[in-house]
Amino acid sequence: MNNKNLLITREMAGKRLDCVLRDSDCSRATVRKAILAGQCCVDGVLQLRPDIAVKTGQRVTLRLTQTNSRLAAEQGELELLWQDEHFVVCNKPARLTVHPCPSCPEHTLAQRLLGRFPQLALLDGQRPGIVHRLDKDTSGLLLAALDENARLAMSEGWRNVKKDYLALVSGLPPVAGQCREPLGRHPTVKTKMSVPALSCGGKSAHTEWTRLWTTPDKSVSLLCVRIHTGRTHQIRVHLAHLGYPLLGDKLYAPKIVRDRAPRQMLHAWKLEFTHPYTNETMRFSCPPPCDMPTCALAVCERMQRVVIVGNPGSGKSTFARHLEALGLPVFSADKEVASLYARGSEVAGWIGQRMGGALLDADGAVNKNALFAAMREDSVLRKDIETMAHAFVRVAVEAFWTQQEALGAPAAVAELPLYFECGWQNLFTPAPFVANVCCPRPARFERLMSARGWNEEKAAVLESWQWPEDRKKTACDVTVDNSGGAEALETAARVLLETLKQRRLETGKNRMRELAALWQ
Repeated sequence: MNNKNLLITREMAGKRLDCVLRDSDCSRATVRKAILAGQCCVDGVLQLRPDIAVKTGQRVTLRLTQTNSRLAAEQGELELLWQDEHFVVCNKPARLTVHPCPSCPEHTLAQRLLGRFPQLALLDGQRPGIVHRLDKDTSGLLLAALDENARLAMSEGWRNVKKDYLALVSGLPPVAGQCREPLGRHPTVKTKMSVPALSCGGKSAHTEWTRLWTTPDKSVSLLCVRIHTGRTHQIRVHLAHLGYPLLGDKLYAPKIVRDRAPRQMLHAWKLEFTHPYTNETMRFSCPPPCDMPTCALAVCERMQRVVIVGNPGSGKSTFARHLEALGLPVFSADKEVASLYARGSEVAGWIGQRMGGALLDADGAVNKNALFAAMREDSVLRKDIETMAHAFVRVAVEAFWTQQEALGAPAAVAELPLYFECGWQNLFTPAPFVANVCCPRPARFERLMSARGWNEEKAAVLESWQWPEDRKKTACDVTVDNSGGAEALETAARVLLETLKQRRLETGKNRMRELAALWQ
């Protein structure tokens, strides 16, 4: 048992009891615990309030129990970004606890610091030199003091330290915003914090942010977050409270959000403080570990939507079959329309009601030859039927792409001959990669007449209902030349498959560069 005896001087009068008792050998936190434990007397009377103001002439006695609480030094990875004789700034990796606690009594950052800086053994307690803390799964900048006076000096001015974090959150917060909701312990879950009123035990807290980046679908955003107070889990609780929980946050995010990352996506990015001994402004920054941009890019990854177009007889269906043989799922608008014209379908029923039985076969299915003739003569009828059929096809192709993406396909192909004529260029998200299959008009017409039994007049009419081939070429991402033989078209399918793969890789690289530029 060590006794500390103190006579209160005029200079000390009016200060808190725990403040006048602390010194280089005994931190304020240690003093406070001793007072609350009944180990302090003022003028011989037990005093249990650390915050009481002392008066001139009072005699204060503090009894400190000697404990064997010194840490065992450990060797381990410790990335130091800067140090001088008083302080050190390190880059704490995720999943490393800052100091020992009941759930993690060893293998902590504090023990690694002790292994690198033996002089920290002169400090008492389980967290020698620790000025502030980061949650176990939060990575980034952490400042530690190498002696108790330095720790006390930084602790006193810690509210003036500028602390910026990178946070990957669910949703699309405003470009800039703040939260001033008070924070306090959760009423039923001891490991969580909550947002109680000040009158119910909440402590003031202030968090502000700027949005740096968001995914194309606006589902995830990267924020620069500055905290003006240092409450436990402050960023995590404030953002979750506002509806923007951190990806991977096991405490405060709903399951669908926490499953999107292996840990809470929070990184202590920037640190700025005034050196208490040199009065120099110290500024540090540290890029996030690779799991944060990797997680952001994974959210951005969408299945590649591919559209195949081409004028009648160009060979687009054959090209789509080659892609299907190479492993890509394929949707055919022609097959979908055929099902719409089948017996008992909604479109066949509508045509029967409008036109009677003139456009239907005996079994109730649409007679395509009769329909073509009617549409050729009646532009209003043609417009109505196209509008109805195209609406059904649009819903079906969106459902196809959604299903294939859910199944994990890297790309899926839709053969949509009238993609441009329907005005779908800006309809789908993400925007499809469009390939135009083409060959000279005489060759196309010859194929249509030999394979489908069309005459030249019918081929010309159907051709006139589509964009000219040159216009389609201009609007597409790539043109596939089908003027060669079957083997050449199969080779072109393999080339397109590789092109799609390289395009996905390049998109990923560009997004990684875009993200990296934000914190460099």
